Amino acid sequence: MTAVLRNELREEPVASNDFEPDVKVRTREYKIGCVGAGMIMAECHLAAYKEAGFPVVAIASRTKASAEKVARRWEIPTVHDTPEQLIEDENVEIIDLAFPPDQQPALIRHALKQKHIKAILAQKPLALSLKDAIELRDEAAKAGKILSVNQNMRYDQSMRVLKQIMDSGALGDIVFAQIDMHAIPHWQSFLEDYDRLTLANMSVHHLDVLRFLFGDPDEITTLTRKDPRTKFDHSDGITVSTMRFPSGALAVSLEDVWSGPRQEGYKDDQHINWRVDGTKGVAKGTIGWPTGSASTLTYASTETTGGEWVTPSWDTMWFPHAFIGVMEQLQHAVKTGEPPALSVADNVKTMALIEAGYRSIDEGRTVKLSEISTNSIS
Repeated sequence: MTAVLRNELREEPVASNDFEPDVKVRTREYKIGCVGAGMIMAECHLAAYKEAGFPVVAIASRTKASAEKVARRWEIPTVHDTPEQLIEDENVEIIDLAFPPDQQPALIRHALKQKHIKAILAQKPLALSLKDAIELRDEAAKAGKILSVNQNMRYDQSMRVLKQIMDSGALGDIVFAQIDMHAIPHWQSFLEDYDRLTLANMSVHHLDVLRFLFGDPDEITTLTRKDPRTKFDHSDGITVSTMRFPSGALAVSLEDVWSGPRQEGYKDDQHINWRVDGTKGVAKGTIGWPTGSASTLTYASTETTGGEWVTPSWDTMWFPHAFIGVMEQLQHAVKTGEPPALSVADNVKTMALIEAGYRSIDEGRTVKLSEISTNSIS
């Protein structure tokens, strides 16, 4: 979809064919086997694949009844008894995993052993520890298989257009950026078994997309307090992370997963806002996920808009449309032999940033990323 620009003062369209909020589907020929039948698979992955025309040929989950229900909804022809049987199905070329991070590594390793499997799409977090993620990265490389990680916020429409605006030079050098979240996630039940919560499972979206926009930071400082709403034990609830980048830019990622009471008669104001300040302009917007709406963006530049605020618009959303881009980049990597845009090697760097954030919490200090090794583990 081509973005339409609107001048905020005159409310008239401003011609622009430069922005692409959504990807163009270049490849859709490889047969997908889906492992998992929960919300993220049923409402996001499969909705996106249906719209894009990606062929889903099989599904399996922890219970066959759940897989059968999702298969009927999305007209998936084959339901396997177990995830392992699906992975062994020679009709499947790409494995799409939506499984808890403690169980995901074993399924990835099983898929790496199958000659017919060309690629694997894994969920984030890839594993429970950075060490496990590094081992999976190296094992995939040794097996000659493509392993990609579903960092889907990079395909949110506002983030894609922001990246395009930044790359054009319209904002100049970046001075400061922030992601300001006051929203209540749905914590999956399996998270009750883990000590790590928000930084690993919610902040990971924001910290990864900041890497996508600005590159790897030099250092991170993270503070946290427990979330009063989350009843199971956890080390990190509300989190605030500040990062410094080699350019000198600062970025703040705030995840207020409390965001106020949720009860009858209380009108909450859940939202995610973001802002990027540059030497030649500013871009700001919203992430539509908490309210089920499209994300937004508006920007002004001394270079390209004459200082006026203009607003690209689109009618697609992060959930589910971003998941088209996630699977498209993997399909295209299989066809071309090029590295996927969401490579496991890149995701290990995001997991290193998460690990540095937890070290900052535990030790009460700023942690340099150079302290966190991502070298192969012998």
